Amino acid sequence: MTNGKLYLIPVALGLGESAIEHLPEIAEVTDFVVENCKTARRHIKRLGVKAPLAAIEMQVLDEHTRSETIPDLLAPLLAGRNVGLMSEAGCPGIADPGAALVELAHRQSIRVVPLIGPSAIVLALMASGLNGQRFAFHGYLPSARADRETSIRELEAESKVRGMTQICIEAPYRNRHLFASMLECAQPATRLCIAANLTLPAEMVQTKTIAEWRKAVPDLHRQPAVFLFQAAP
Repeated sequence: MTNGKLYLIPVALGLGESAIEHLPEIAEVTDFVVENCKTARRHIKRLGVKAPLAAIEMQVLDEHTRSETIPDLLAPLLAGRNVGLMSEAGCPGIADPGAALVELAHRQSIRVVPLIGPSAIVLALMASGLNGQRFAFHGYLPSARADRETSIRELEAESKVRGMTQICIEAPYRNRHLFASMLECAQPATRLCIAANLTLPAEMVQTKTIAEWRKAVPDLHRQPAVFLFQAAP
């Protein structure tokens, strides 16, 4: 029996329209792996899937999923059915728990098909004006203040030596803590880009030096944001 294909389906970054609509590749898909069933249903309606929602099988893969249960999610694929993988927002596998399922799919020689859609990390880098040829994404920095500030200093030092852009994110309700630490311990000439609410009406993308940011501090509380910084040479 031929394995099914694992389609990586991008989802809009906000609560608006789906990132992609009516793709023939996923019109026949009835099995999905998602982070949240409620929000996934809203997007599936717009994807051109022919089956009624009542016939859709959804399994959850989120940050709380136990690693030992992830292989079970491959069952439809191994039975020859195609599966759609969706994150809560953006592209599956990028800062997303879906990467674990993709890894297992490769081990089972299951074809993985990425579909085009928005990635907040890539969009932020594109719009930042910082080095787009040498960069690194670090996910979440340490939550403890002292450890977080140590990490910022280390990344800034690496950026200075290698001329690279450092990228990180934070839970929206903790944005103020990360931003305050950057203003506190980064060098005045380091350029920092804040890309918040990407693709949404309240979108803000600004790149300034740390010295300039210290003069005008925006309110980032509960705003989904990407932080990018590059040390001065």
